[in-house]
Amino acid sequence: MTHPVMADYLRALSSHTGPGLAPLPLAACADMLGLDGLALLLAPGGNQPELVQSFGERTLALEDLQQVQGQGPSLDAARHGALMLLPDVTDTAAFATDRWPGLPGAIEALDVRAVFSFPLRIGVIALGALTGHRTRPGPMSTDQLTDAFGLADTISQVAIATHTHLPHTPLLDEPGLHFAEVHQATGMLADQLDTDCDHALIRLRGYTFSHDRPLLGVARDVLARRLRLDDNGYGTPRPVR
Repeated sequence: MTHPVMADYLRALSSHTGPGLAPLPLAACADMLGLDGLALLLAPGGNQPELVQSFGERTLALEDLQQVQGQGPSLDAARHGALMLLPDVTDTAAFATDRWPGLPGAIEALDVRAVFSFPLRIGVIALGALTGHRTRPGPMSTDQLTDAFGLADTISQVAIATHTHLPHTPLLDEPGLHFAEVHQATGMLADQLDTDCDHALIRLRGYTFSHDRPLLGVARDVLARRLRLDDNGYGTPRPVR
């Protein structure tokens, strides 16, 4: 049975009349689901999954890490509709190290020990993902899973209705995309290197990975002209005067 407080949240989401998806009370949801953090990613129309809301001190770092590597449970759930229940990131058999090489150890280094990614989808339409994590290993309970599935389903229903009826309206009333600066830096880098944005993002990720830095921090350095990547390979940074 769905937790009564969660049921209230689901009704509020379903009855929201604003121009987009109502912001979620992620802190309260995480508490009820027994999680230390939650991330909401939306990918309408098959676009790149965007982190639009987050809660928890490690959540942004966890999502940034997956953006750097271009792989991980959040991205698989958002892009392919795959349910990812990973109660122990040190369990190499369950964590698909062959699928995400290098990722489990990097996640463990963030002091994250369990990750759970629920796809947001309607039929074959992928809309995003709801990803939670804990700093201790262990599975979610049956009741917690029921609430998480209910929340993901309701978000999906509201998101698809919003996108269908108002296709040019943001899916959140105030999106505040966490990685908007990454896109801006990618565009700037593409112009500097005379290449396309896909190639520029690979360069940005490559530099970030090799220097063990957050992707958002590197993007901000590029935008502030504190960093310029050279043309050769992933490039050597040099200050922009």
